[in-house]
Amino acid sequence: MQRSRPVKTVASAPAYRTFLSELLSFGFVGGVGTLIMIFGANLMRAWLGGSPVTSVVVPTVVSTLSSYLLNRFWTFRHRDSDGSGREVAIFFALNGVGLLIQVLCTGFTYYTLGLHGGVAYNLGLLAGVALGSAFRYWSYKKWVFTPATAT
Repeated sequence: MQRSRPVKTVASAPAYRTFLSELLSFGFVGGVGTLIMIFGANLMRAWLGGSPVTSVVVPTVVSTLSSYLLNRFWTFRHRDSDGSGREVAIFFALNGVGLLIQVLCTGFTYYTLGLHGGVAYNLGLLAGVALGSAFRYWSYKKWVFTPATAT
């Protein structure tokens, strides 16, 4: 006798909607953070004469702070927070890894490939942002904004 497969129930629909809502909100927050980072990096590089790598760091820190606040109080507001500062520390540590990914992409474009123009610089930034964002989304869900516990 062959076993029948379980039938999907309506209960999985809210989980899908929650995932989609999180992903869209995360994307919006990421877009705001990306604008802060790109405009800040270009401002520091062009007007203040910063190096291509240094110009990524300062705006990324500002972007990280705004991203934490938006993600905590909007994107992942339905997830637990222990309020101990652990969440903030892990968030900033994981963003450090994301920043490293961005810096490596920018440095690779500028120093290894020798592409020094504005378009190449911004393409390197965007590649770093894309790879860093994928890492951040995965790591936030895994270690920072954990699912709400059943009470």
